[in-house]
Amino acid sequence: QVQPVESGGGLVQAGGSLRLSCAFSGSIFSINAMGWYRQAPGKQRELVARITRGGSTNYADSVKDRFAISRDNAKNMVYLQMNSLKPEDTAVYYCNAERGSVVFWGQGTQVTVSS
Repeated sequence: QVQPVESGGGLVQAGGSLRLSCAFSGSIFSINAMGWYRQAPGKQRELVARITRGGSTNYADSVKDRFAISRDNAKNMVYLQMNSLKPEDTAVYYCNAERGSVVFWGQGTQVTVSS
């Protein structure tokens, strides 16, 4: 089992910044990718950003040039730096870890962007 735990969500004004953190515990060996997803009320969960073991990243078009995913392997952490936040970024943000075909999800952290 791998247990991701998110932190860093909150309320911020449009144009502001937040940094989300995700700590991984458990059987973290052979995790091949980590990612951030979000789910707004009434919408499906969507990919925000993903980083592979090799360091390759990909982003949703809506967050490119505003968000950045990074990781600290020594601390078993992954981060999401969110800049120039918009009200449409309001959602519950989830961290996940992929190990083969198995995906482990965190409980989520709320991000609310006020206009």
